[in-house]
Parts: sequence; C-alpha cells; structure tokens
Amino acid sequence: MKETRAFKFPFQAFAKYLTSKRLKLNIHSCLFLLFALFSQGRLQAQHFELGALIGASNYQGDLSNNSSAIYLKETHPAVGLFGTYNMNAWLNLKLSFSYATISGKDANSNNEAVRRRNLSFRSPLYELGFNLEFNVPGFDPYNLNKPFSAYLFAGLGYSWFKPKALYSGSWIALQPLGTEGQGLPGYPNPYRLNTLVLPLGIGVKYALTDKWSIGFELGARRAFTDYLDDVSGQYVSPAELAAGNSELSALLSNRTGEYLGTEPVSLPTGTPRGDQSPVDWYFISGFRVSWHFLDNGLMGSRKRLRRNKRSGCNT
Repeated sequence: MKETRAFKFPFQAFAKYLTSKRLKLNIHSCLFLLFALFSQGRLQAQHFELGALIGASNYQGDLSNNSSAIYLKETHPAVGLFGTYNMNAWLNLKLSFSYATISGKDANSNNEAVRRRNLSFRSPLYELGFNLEFNVPGFDPYNLNKPFSAYLFAGLGYSWFKPKALYSGSWIALQPLGTEGQGLPGYPNPYRLNTLVLPLGIGVKYALTDKWSIGFELGARRAFTDYLDDVSGQYVSPAELAAGNSELSALLSNRTGEYLGTEPVSLPTGTPRGDQSPVDWYFISGFRVSWHFLDNGLMGSRKRLRRNKRSGCNT
C-alpha cells in the first residue's frame, strides 16, 4: 500500500516572506499602480465646465385655462449661463442663472367662462439654480471616451418675478395694487416677488471634441407660490378695493366689463377668482453649448502626461 503524501504548508518560509523587504516593495508598487490608475481615471472624469443656454420659456397657471393648458403663443425667448463640476461620468453639480419671460391670458381659452374673466399678465423671471445632473449611460468628453449621453436633472432654485398687466397702453405692476385685497384689514399681506422653485427635467448632450459639447434640454419648475400671474384666491368687491387700495386695483382685479363692453362688473367678495391648483409652473428649454476645462492645471493635462512619458515618468 502506497503511503499518501500530505501537503505541508511552508509556514516558516511564508512568515519570513511576510516580513521581507521584497513584500513591502511589491505592496508599495501595487498600491502606487492602483493609485495612479485611479487618479488618472478621476482626473479624466473630474473637471469644470462653463456654458450657455439659448431657448424658450412658457408658463402654466391660473391664466393658462385654469392650469389645464400650455399655449405655444405664450412662448418667449430665454437665456442662461451655467457652471458645472463634473464629478464623474455619471454625476454633475451645476450652478446656473437664467433669464426668461412668462405670460398668460384668458383670451387664449375656448371656455367662455374663462374668457369672460378677461385677466392677463406678463412677468420677467430671474432664476438662480443648483442642480444635480445624472448622466445615463454616462458622459466623459476626455478623449471622447463617452461622447453622448442622455441626462436627468433635479435640484433647488430661487426665482424673482414681477407680474404686470397691460392697461390703457401701459404695463402696470400688479403686486402693489393688492388685486385680491392684500394689505387690507382681514386679508393676507402682499405676496412676495420671489420664491423657491423645484427644477427638474431631461436632456441630451454630445461632445464635439473633448473641449466643446452641445446639447438640448427640457426643464420644468414648480414654484412655491400661486402668484406668478397675480391670480390665486377670491374676488374682493370693487367698492372695498377702491376704498382700501385704489380705484386701479378694482379695475384690474375684475376686467369682465371690458370683455362685455359694459361698465365694470361687480362680484361679491369671496367669489372664486383663481383655480384650485395651489402653485404655478414655468418651463425653460433650449440648446446648450459648453466648454470643458480638461487641461486647466487643476484637473490634469494630457500635455503634461505626454511630457512626463517622454521624460520617463509614469503617471
């Protein structure tokens, strides 16, 4: 019967290897290699980006058929600037500033009851936004590694607005008038002309080179106010408005008489003026173009990499 040989692990030799300088050197080499590869990948993906957006804006609220429609005829030009920190191929942090105009009027509606209300407005919008962009499947313009991607974005913003109405050939600021009784005893204070907004949307981007990219995005903003259009709550009787605020406040609060071609129509206090939606929305969409700072000294330079390689230094 043959004797079965048992495997004997060389504990003493292994222990000696664990304490040897050779192992330490190999570990240091592997760690350095992993760090170099990781750093290079991060340097390629992480960078700053500056760009601009040119597009259009629109609005949905009480004066867009009681928040049930978006009218293309109320579309206006919009522009924006943005700076982005590309953390990796999938996640970006973007700070933006946008300027847009929104407007709406009851005359757009096919509903006769809405048309009789006969209210309208126009307002500039200034927006400061901070968004997270999620690139799917990923975007990396470095060496055009991933030159095309769709993306989703969401974040938090702050907007300034000032609704006005056209009356007798002039644009009249509506908020100071208190058209729903704001400022009168027993009524709310005048609404603020600024609001938090929640931006969200989708887009696509394409790298023409590793420096220039273009794209297109569709974005919506939920405002934390229902007064982008100066319409939200209830009518206040013309006599009460004229006595407490001004005659102009009464005239611009209820413009049904202008539609009918009659004297101003008087509705009792408490008659609904706005719709049931508690907030207004606006939209900014357009084409974007941006410059990627891939060789800016902070994020690493392929020119430096080439020089290092020619000098014999591996990075």
